[in-house]
Amino acid sequence: GHPGYRNPAIQGKEGGGMGHPEIYPLVLTVKTQEIFHCRAEDDVTDEQPYKLINKETFFEDFKNRGAISDFYPVKKIIQEYPGDELLLVYDKDFKYGLNFYLIGTEEGKENYLNPPEVPEEQEEQKEHISEEVYVYKPLVSKPWVSLGSEKEIEEESVKESTKQIKYMISRKRSKFGAPIKFSDQNASNVKDAYIECTSYPDKNFTLKQLEKDVGMQVVPQIKDTSTQTKWTYPKNATTQYYPREFSEEEKEAFKQSKPLADFLDNMSVSVEIALQQNEITNTFIDDWKCLAEEEGTFGDKTDTYLKEYQSFTDLHSPTEKMITCVSWHPTIFGLIAVSVAERLSFEERVQFSGKLLLQPSLILFWSFSDPIHPQLMLESPDDIFCFQFCPSDPNIIAGGCINGQVILWDITAHADRIENIKSGGSRSKKATLKPMFILEPESNKEAMYIRHCAVSSIENGHKKVITDIHWLSDTFEVNRMGSVFENRNGICCQLITCSADCTICFWDIRPQKISTPQPTEKKKEESIEIPFDVPSTFLHLDLSWKPLSKVRLSKGETSLDHCPTKVSLNEEHLLYKTQDKALAQSKAAKAGEMNPYQNLEGGIGDHLKPIDDFCTKFFVGTEEGELIYTDWKMERDPETGRLMTKKPVSLYTVHDGAVHTVQRSPFYNDIILTVGGWNVAIWKENVTIGPLLQSCCAPKRYTSGHWSLTRPGVFYIGREDGFVDIWDLLEKTHEPALSQNICITVITYIKPWTLSSKQQFIAIADYYGTLHILEIPWTLSHPSTNEISSVNHYFEREVKHLEYVEQRKSIREQEKKEMELEKEKKKVKTYQKSKEQIEAEMKIDYDSYLELEKTVLMNLGLDKVIEKMSFTE
Repeated sequence: GHPGYRNPAIQGKEGGGMGHPEIYPLVLTVKTQEIFHCRAEDDVTDEQPYKLINKETFFEDFKNRGAISDFYPVKKIIQEYPGDELLLVYDKDFKYGLNFYLIGTEEGKENYLNPPEVPEEQEEQKEHISEEVYVYKPLVSKPWVSLGSEKEIEEESVKESTKQIKYMISRKRSKFGAPIKFSDQNASNVKDAYIECTSYPDKNFTLKQLEKDVGMQVVPQIKDTSTQTKWTYPKNATTQYYPREFSEEEKEAFKQSKPLADFLDNMSVSVEIALQQNEITNTFIDDWKCLAEEEGTFGDKTDTYLKEYQSFTDLHSPTEKMITCVSWHPTIFGLIAVSVAERLSFEERVQFSGKLLLQPSLILFWSFSDPIHPQLMLESPDDIFCFQFCPSDPNIIAGGCINGQVILWDITAHADRIENIKSGGSRSKKATLKPMFILEPESNKEAMYIRHCAVSSIENGHKKVITDIHWLSDTFEVNRMGSVFENRNGICCQLITCSADCTICFWDIRPQKISTPQPTEKKKEESIEIPFDVPSTFLHLDLSWKPLSKVRLSKGETSLDHCPTKVSLNEEHLLYKTQDKALAQSKAAKAGEMNPYQNLEGGIGDHLKPIDDFCTKFFVGTEEGELIYTDWKMERDPETGRLMTKKPVSLYTVHDGAVHTVQRSPFYNDIILTVGGWNVAIWKENVTIGPLLQSCCAPKRYTSGHWSLTRPGVFYIGREDGFVDIWDLLEKTHEPALSQNICITVITYIKPWTLSSKQQFIAIADYYGTLHILEIPWTLSHPSTNEISSVNHYFEREVKHLEYVEQRKSIREQEKKEMELEKEKKKVKTYQKSKEQIEAEMKIDYDSYLELEKTVLMNLGLDKVIEKMSFTE
């Protein structure tokens, strides 16, 4: 580059720009342009981009604006300028980096206003050169012309301020190459050449405080002292005080006195206002809590962990048991029922079958008030793997057995023991349980065991373990064909069960036939001895109870069937809302002192009204990890006339292990959560393309799951390593928001429960038979104001995304087909053309041969002879 080049940032200081030392680039503001009448595009244009300005005008501007003036950086140049007028040029193209520039010399001004003319010869030469080929000219070195850049280079260059210390390490020549032995030295010993360099104040760098401002305030000294008199002989002494009152005369005088009347007149208005304000606004509301409610729900990690509240373990059981199912009591807060089963494999169960028959299989009722002794124990013939409280009457419990039998219990007689009482009057809102067994535990052990009322028939029921059981809603009932009718009794009378024997059964707890005459019934009762402690509620079902209808989940193409593990009905979400309803019904039953299940025979002859628009389709999870959407309605086989189950509407294989959770969301009737194997999926009913959300493979196998009861975007998943994964769809949709360790073994069941608006619990059961009750924190139990709509929008977006992906797939498939067709067409074309091409090429070759022959003959002059010969012929 040219030696005169300057950085635009320093042009104002040094002067000059782009190899022109007389040019000073400037930035002129709009105001300055107006003062000096050099407004861009108005006063100075492309035709006349310059302005001659008198020196006096500049001095006047310095006087008015001082250092603020845009010409202040070049004040010295202006003062030293020999002429009267300076040339200011408008730099439109920013040739020198800024919008204007000032020419600082007369010579420069003259050159700008009258540029030197290039001689014609030179111009011709230039034109001539441009036409010629470029010729390389070697560079000729010129003497260095200093323009003041050395100063800048010197400023920028790095110089060492301190002198470098040099070390020279020497050794005797005789010891060159000798092996070196390193040894430890004592650092604290001065003899071992250790010198400590302690820090010391350097006088050159100490700052002395010369002046200090201090404000003083004179205050009297105050001292607090206290004394205690020594009580040498302590004695119990009491004194009775009487209130000091005015006499009747004084009272009368006060009543008639003017000051009291004035005081009451003055204060009555303000007291009334205060009372009204207290009525209108609640002064005891904690404003801070109200403020923090919203913020705490999103992304606040401070309090998201489940807190251990209580744990229950059956210490009386002699064998090792695991928890198979957990259910909170629908109406009594703090009471939870768990079913336990032996921790045995199928082979071990067969081996120890004799011993197992001697031990009772139980459902234990645990209360928060007593973590050691179960409140009730429900006996069953074999281990229970699923059970559920009846929504109409919580004293009725239905369970599914490992041997395929359905069992019913009625604990109405023991309901008074587990009554819910509120302690501490009306102030304490937390419901607690009264101690149920005040007697010694030895004396009431027999009373704790409750026998079952009814067991289904072994021959006609399920053949294998019952994996899931549900009460049908009290709004409808089903007949043998699977058609839906209005419920005649207004209470839950039907059950649905699914089993490992590949069937789903519907059961009705009412007698199927009209009752036989009285004498035979009496004989029956006499022949079977009923234990005194067993209620006769379901006596008509015991050992003769058959399923109403069976639905087989056949695969069709093979003899094997689908093996169901969990069922989810359309009405399931209503069961979450029945808590208050069940409370009301239990109160009504108590008031009338009548069990609704005592007279189930009533209303059999009534004509049932069918429900037409009822959705009879339901979801089933299988052992192979499939999710089936099928219909329970039967249809007659056109050939045989037998009742057949319909083919599944859709079948998806998403999970890589047995599905153990199929559950509808408590907030959206058509959203279903499924958990199985190593992943989780969320589905939307009637969206047949696939799941809305499918998680990636988890580090450990998932073993249980449940939706949150109060937050639409939260669900809990239990793992085989004792961790609980808490998913929050508002925070993350690709992985759990939080993982927390609960125990050291497999989590077998998860069940949340709302105690009050402030408290929510979650029951987590494990393989070692311990039931952990944990308190759910505020952030996981309290939804934000628009969480329901936010999560709903997310599901809607996912549906659109699925549809879009499906459309793309179909388009891509169509494109593939078209491409394949084109390829085939090309193949056919090439094959067809090959024959035609060969013929065409041959013809062309022959024509060219004839042409060649003709030209050769013409060149030889034989073409005429051939013509004559052909003519004579």
